[in-house]
Amino acid sequence: MHVGMAAIFQNPEDHIQDGEVYANELRLANLAEPLGFDSIWGVEHHFTDYTMCPDVLQFLTYMAGRTERIQLGSMVVVLPWHDPIRVAEQVSMLDHVSNGRFILGMGRGAGRVEFEGFGIDMGESRERFVEAAELLLTGLENGRVEYDGKYYQQAPRDIRPRPRATFKGRCYAAAVSPESSEIMARLGLGILVIPQKPWEMVDQELATYRDVFQKVNGAPAPAPIIAGWVFCDEDEAVARKQAVRWIGGYWETARKHYEIGGAHFAKTKGYEFYAAMSAAQQASADAATEAYLDLQVWGTPQMCIERIEQTCQRMGSSAFTGVFSYAGMPYNQAERNLRLFADKVLPALRGDAAVAAR
Repeated sequence: MHVGMAAIFQNPEDHIQDGEVYANELRLANLAEPLGFDSIWGVEHHFTDYTMCPDVLQFLTYMAGRTERIQLGSMVVVLPWHDPIRVAEQVSMLDHVSNGRFILGMGRGAGRVEFEGFGIDMGESRERFVEAAELLLTGLENGRVEYDGKYYQQAPRDIRPRPRATFKGRCYAAAVSPESSEIMARLGLGILVIPQKPWEMVDQELATYRDVFQKVNGAPAPAPIIAGWVFCDEDEAVARKQAVRWIGGYWETARKHYEIGGAHFAKTKGYEFYAAMSAAQQASADAATEAYLDLQVWGTPQMCIERIEQTCQRMGSSAFTGVFSYAGMPYNQAERNLRLFADKVLPALRGDAAVAAR
């Protein structure tokens, strides 16, 4: 199994200085390769303490210089907030400086504060995403961009440095709504599954995605990449208590950033699914937090192994990316979480019989 780790740079309620967050998150990210992870991932968000990584490609370029072998993944570049030709150039450059180690993840965004900050109508996000993705994917494949769309008009220009290799098979997108899953299939993209709704719903959407992908692309869909929030401790009771505190705490930061329960989703084109999800979660916030906990990875090392394996088997996946530092968790605790996972869970997921037996 391919196992990655993600750095998300949260600073809820400004509990410490932003510089301290960066120093500590980079210190943990620099442990990814020595501890044996296969990839390091970053996210993109703007303007709030939710996650303070406004340029995920810049972060991954830094990590490319700090590492030699691990892959580098974006989870995700939010295309409607960018000029797609600039993204194409940045992606090509990052792939060169990392010697072909980049995994491109993209998405359309759902934070009103971010769309308003960039002066972009959130109701245009789905159409903007499709146009930007078409421009970007074609350019990375051909080394040349040209597009005449509703939102993007691009005169023919070469991408320099020219893309070093095809991105087919290493392009993914986050999809929360059923409609987005079908769009990703038509674009030929893999799926990043970031758990936030019942697995039964994900099952149905993946089935539709795979069916559309096969019909449109004439080949089976790639296996999805699963992500999740992790808390690992040798004591099950301690793990449960800390998971409630920190994973539950993360969910509260997400609810705040995305304004889960806000009426604006119902008024915004393309966010009908979010409106329904907001209504359901607003009705019982405590139940929604508990349901979110049930989707994530926490417990003893053996419990974490079993939960990841069960989820990946269900999703038909062989790739998992964990988030180990979040919600203002003290960094000594985050490092223990990370190191215990790397020591006891990571080798077992790879099939190391000796470690699994121990």
